[in-house]
Amino acid sequence: MARKIHRRRDADPEEGIEKYGDTAFADSVNKKYPIDTPGRIKAAWAYIHQPSNSAKYTAGEVRTIKARVRRAAKARGVALPDPDEFMELMARVRRKRSR
Repeated sequence: MARKIHRRRDADPEEGIEKYGDTAFADSVNKKYPIDTPGRIKAAWAYIHQPSNSAKYTAGEVRTIKARVRRAAKARGVALPDPDEFMELMARVRRKRSR
């Protein structure tokens, strides 16, 4: 498992700090996927499962991010949504928006 996540050219870590504060992130290098509250943990889980987001990382980095989200969820007693169900829901939402 990749423990170190590469610095992404398309990400500004300062933007993450400005938006979410100095908090815990599943991607602590680029300050992406905050995992400090139950809602943010669920959002991080959902977003890292979106192909457009996970494609920006190596397979090892995605595993690391998912492991950090799972660890934060377990520590806070948060039930993570099924990623496939989330992707199906997002596809339905996108279809409704495009009408």
